[in-house]
Amino acid sequence: MRRHRRTSKGKHALHNALSIVCALLIFYGIPLKWSADDPIASRIVGLVVFLVGVGGLIWLTWRRLRRFIADPAATGGRVDGILLLLSVVVMFFAIYYYRLAITYPDQFDGLVTRTDALYYTIVTLGTVGYGDISATGQAARIATMIQIVFDLVVIGTLLAVASTGIARRLEAVAERAAPPRAEETP
Repeated sequence: MRRHRRTSKGKHALHNALSIVCALLIFYGIPLKWSADDPIASRIVGLVVFLVGVGGLIWLTWRRLRRFIADPAATGGRVDGILLLLSVVVMFFAIYYYRLAITYPDQFDGLVTRTDALYYTIVTLGTVGYGDISATGQAARIATMIQIVFDLVVIGTLLAVASTGIARRLEAVAERAAPPRAEETP
């Protein structure tokens, strides 16, 4: 099995940024309410943007899986994988919230656009809750509760992975700093 080189912090940041960009391309490009009145060019552009986002996320996921299989103990790869999962799940919750709001307008108060849906999803993830957009219907409240539980699990997992990585590094530094042991003779 070949050993992967350690990925730099810059590459980790780039991969995470690409994950977010691909998720946004999918989110804003997915055709949710096409009509026959829409110009064909805008439908084609939307579809291409959506497909580029899907292709990018598939490629990034494949790379992360290969790296994880090659070195499952690497903290950076595990954190990147969790962040990729988080960006994909945020996108799907935002799509669900938007679709729910346009299909059943009584489910949300203040959620009108895709950006509103993404904003609501991220504010919920951050457990901030400004109150400008709120779930008023039962389906919206149930979906929001599911997202909150998911978010808490992911944040807990992210903290556990990061703290494990820090503990491993501290142990490695302590082992290198410790004076060599004298061998015992019987």
